[in-house]
Amino acid sequence: MGETMKIRARGMRQSRGIRTTVAALAAVAGVAAAAVPAVAATAPASDTPRFLEPSELPPHPTSPWYAGPVTAGQPDPLPICVGDALPSITTHREFWTEYDTSAQQITVVERSEQRAKDFAKLLRKDLAGCAKKLMQQDPDITATQKYYGRLNVEEGADVYGIHTASAWGSSDIGLFSVGRDGTTVTVVRWGQMGNFQHAQVADFKATTVTAVSKLY
Repeated sequence: MGETMKIRARGMRQSRGIRTTVAALAAVAGVAAAAVPAVAATAPASDTPRFLEPSELPPHPTSPWYAGPVTAGQPDPLPICVGDALPSITTHREFWTEYDTSAQQITVVERSEQRAKDFAKLLRKDLAGCAKKLMQQDPDITATQKYYGRLNVEEGADVYGIHTASAWGSSDIGLFSVGRDGTTVTVVRWGQMGNFQHAQVADFKATTVTAVSKLY
């Protein structure tokens, strides 16, 4: 499948017009403006979903990972592909390196398992159509996407890859996963400058399994 977008900064924003599309692509690449370690999040309560730690992310060849606190609310900017579907009860955590790589984990606890199933299905649908949507929003963007399959962890997790290239020469690769454990849905995003050859798919799958497994 195909999908494009550019990840710079630590998130991805749905583009609305050419100016906002540029911002969204920068979010896909996940370029950190300043790699200063943030204060670690306090330990969650036992009934609160746990988040990834920096050491559990795909290893970067030349930089450690840093993490911000676990934060209640929607990420700002919203990530591309899945951002529009995120409710106000979202909780998220940002990760970054000293170079052009960033990541994000977004978690939503629904009121019932059926609502969680429906929400995960909606996110998968948004990811499956993301490349086409990005190109409709901005003709200067070429998006390509791939589906990397389903992982056997808890109630399952699906992995997607999205590459974006722009008319002005940028090229960014992003990996996304949607996983569920009971009433809880978690999304993991990883992005950097590059193309599908630079996607750390095996490492990202391992990160996804860890993220879903450690929720509770």
